[in-house]
Amino acid sequence: MENNSNNTHRKIIHIDRDAFYASVEQRDNPLYRGKAIAVGGSPEGRGGVVATASYEARKFGVRSAMPSKRAQQLCPELIFIRPRFDAYKEASRHIREIFSRYTDLIEPLSLDEAYLDVTSDKQRIGSAIEIAKLIKQAIRDELQLTASAGVSVNKFVAKIASDLNKPDGLTFIGPSSIESFMEKLAVEKFHGVGKVTADKMKKMGL
Repeated sequence: MENNSNNTHRKIIHIDRDAFYASVEQRDNPLYRGKAIAVGGSPEGRGGVVATASYEARKFGVRSAMPSKRAQQLCPELIFIRPRFDAYKEASRHIREIFSRYTDLIEPLSLDEAYLDVTSDKQRIGSAIEIAKLIKQAIRDELQLTASAGVSVNKFVAKIASDLNKPDGLTFIGPSSIESFMEKLAVEKFHGVGKVTADKMKKMGL
């Protein structure tokens, strides 16, 4: 049996930009700040789905991948914005450069999220929590955007952790807390478990 007393656990950070596309639009256009906006889709039910909704829109129940007609029913004042992928890619590139200041072990999942392995970080900070704080602050200072971070010993738990206190959150789940944390977690919170699978698992008593 492996002896974990010698700090053999890996240090994994999952960084997830908060409402990324919508946040870039609100940053770049003052008229959108504080407003319910949806990137993607179109008004008046002309088709398409929401790519990202601002937090102001999410209060009305607007979500990513929602048909735009349904989104506007939930939030009549919703502003639909055509995506500007060049702007999102540039912001993502800058954030990737921030990551690289601390580690070369970077696994991007999309433009707005990535895993970082900081078990041996470049600056020898040693604390994954401190590195996550520094990354979040750099994103805020250099791009005027926020990100949420989850810190744990593997990617699965780190990803779940990053979603717990959004927006602008930072959650650490240490090795001794993982089992009790997972036992209390609703099945639909597990990464990869959608509504249909969650309903099946609940019917099975899981």
